[in-house]
Amino acid sequence: MIHVVLITGMSGSGKSVVLRLLEDVGYLCVDNLPVRFLHQFIADARDEGRSRVAVAIDVRSPGEISDLPGVLTALRAMGTALRVIFLDADSETLKQRYSESRRRHPLSDRLTNETGATPSLTQCIERERQILEPLREQEPPIDTSDLMPGQLRNWVRDLVQVDWRPLVLTFQSFSYKRGVPRDADLVFDVRCLPNPYYDRDLRPLTGRDPGVAQWLGSTPSVVQMIDDIQLFVRKWLPHYMQDTRSYLTIAIGCTGGQHRSVYVTEQLARCFADHDPVLIRHRALPIPKSD
Repeated sequence: MIHVVLITGMSGSGKSVVLRLLEDVGYLCVDNLPVRFLHQFIADARDEGRSRVAVAIDVRSPGEISDLPGVLTALRAMGTALRVIFLDADSETLKQRYSESRRRHPLSDRLTNETGATPSLTQCIERERQILEPLREQEPPIDTSDLMPGQLRNWVRDLVQVDWRPLVLTFQSFSYKRGVPRDADLVFDVRCLPNPYYDRDLRPLTGRDPGVAQWLGSTPSVVQMIDDIQLFVRKWLPHYMQDTRSYLTIAIGCTGGQHRSVYVTEQLARCFADHDPVLIRHRALPIPKSD
């Protein structure tokens, strides 16, 4: 069977980072493929004996990106093992990235031809969101607004290495100081729980460290919060699976994204170890160093 990863989403959201990663781990990668050629490209790769291919399609691609949701539905109906990675970011982050890279937005010429006037970067981003909205509604996004490239590479590496099964269950912690992640399906606020930050010895640690875990694990309200979230998710998870979705992302937030949300996220992932696959993400923590 051939496994297909399609990378799409907002320009400047990190698609080139993902495509380079997939190429490095052995995928046959094609960038900026016209939508009308996707069926044939997959068929040719299958005939050549390829097992893993990745394609980037976005508003740069010739043809109508509006046709892509229907093409993806048809591919899945044919039994194609297809995983879509839709990357997104908030508009301020996208403008900052364009400013740093000094690149023009791919819709600049198109909007100039349509209106007769040179559009601003903000207008290009807003128009791109409108064009991609039908696809975004079909494919849950990964919000890269506050992610370093290394974090994005780690997350995608985990995602493409998991079994190709109906639903990937992801638990992720985040900091409310940075805002609620755009890719969250369910959000739980644990800022009401006691905060280890106010203990000087625990402040520099994270929810993954034994000292913080012991402190929070011995607090009845923390245990009750985890139990309540776990019962809610376990009750409704079968309904999400029946909805034929590929991903369910459950976000746990606290003030700084360092202690309480990290600990609760880790514990919930353990509670759902019987579900395969389960991924863990910590948006506010640095990438762990390899030994």
